[in-house]
Formats: sequence, C-alpha cells, structure tokens
Amino acid sequence: MTEIKVKTESAAQAQFILYWGDMGSQWGVNRSVAQIQALLFLSDSPLNAEQISDRLGIARSNVSNSLKELVGWKLIRRVPILGDRREHFEAECDVWEIATRVAQGRKEREIDPAMRVLSDCVAAAEAEDNPDPIALARMKEMQEFLHVVDGWYDQMLGVPKSKLKMLMKMGNKVISLLSITGKKSE
Repeated sequence: MTEIKVKTESAAQAQFILYWGDMGSQWGVNRSVAQIQALLFLSDSPLNAEQISDRLGIARSNVSNSLKELVGWKLIRRVPILGDRREHFEAECDVWEIATRVAQGRKEREIDPAMRVLSDCVAAAEAEDNPDPIALARMKEMQEFLHVVDGWYDQMLGVPKSKLKMLMKMGNKVISLLSITGKKSE
C-alpha cells in the first residue's frame, strides 16, 4: 500500500482522510477519489487542485481526474473565487445528502443495469424450448428481489430526511409495528 502523507494541522483530520480513502477502496472507489472527498468534506473553505495535490501528496493529474469523478457523483461542486481564475471545489457536507447521492449513483451504475440484464436473461430462458426450471426460478427470484429494492429506493427518495432518520433509528421496532397492523412476517 502506498503511504500517503496528509498535510493538515490536525492528526485527527489526517487519520480521517486516510481512513476514508482506505474505506473507499474497500467499496470499489479509488483511494485518491475518496481522500479528496474527505479533505474537501473537512475543509472550511473551497480548495483548488494545486492545494489538494499539495495537502494529500497526490499527483496533480490524479487530482484532476478524481475531481471530475467526484463532480460526476455530485459529491463536490465547483465554486468561483473572486479574483482567482483557478477552479475551486467544495464538498457536499450534509451526510444524508451524501448518502442519498451515493445510493443514487450506485443504483444507476449497478442496480439498473443488473435489472436490465436479468430481465433479458429471464426472457431468454422463458423463450427456450426446455428451460432449466431451477435456474429460471432463481433468476426470477433475483429479479423480484431487485424490483423490491428498486421500489423501496424510489419510495425512500420521497421521505423527508427527518422522517427517514427517525425510521432508521427505529430499527427492528418496525417489526413490532407490522405485527400490530396484522401483517405477518415471513
């Protein structure tokens, strides 16, 4: 693993940035991308690419590519600074908004294509003269699961953050509510 020196005035911030980069790589996100997002998330003012490169010890070209990716995910935005022609960037700092944007991006890049391919696979299997009943049943089960996840995601987008936070804090208490309403768990 490449050791990256983070230049901040706080050891806690450096640790957060390094950990966020490590965690990002475990989620399939480039380490530099995650570290830049963490740096901007913690920064009290917008930073330009040179400042980011200097603070993280990352090549300027890597910073530029990472910034483009973060802008694409809508996790950072360009911010004009009066009297400075360089592009500056700041991060989205609302953690609920960050989670929503990451979920939306992952859905668009992973779930939606998987649903399309799975739908094609089910249709092709059903069109076969003698489809394997076990394989077809399992593909249909996966398809149904993804449809439920997709529907749940769409519903959750409309829930205000305060209600979503309350719902998440309820945890398994929701199950008690379902049994009160007469819904049987499976």
